[in-house]
Amino acid sequence: SQTSVKEEKAKHESYPRVVRCCRKKSLLLNDVVLIAATLLTGFSRTAKSFEMILAGRFLEGIAAGRT
Repeated sequence: SQTSVKEEKAKHESYPRVVRCCRKKSLLLNDVVLIAATLLTGFSRTAKSFEMILAGRFLEGIAAGRT
């Protein structure tokens, strides 16, 4: 009975660390990828480059898959 209580306690204690450590950094990295994609897509008209639109859309797809 005590081992199951310890296991339950360990499960609940490790969850906030995972949320603090990994989820926040992952979402921030995803935001950086989205900002880069937005800049590529936004400046493609100024540069008159269709390839920049493709690269921006590709990065947007990667960012959408990560969330």
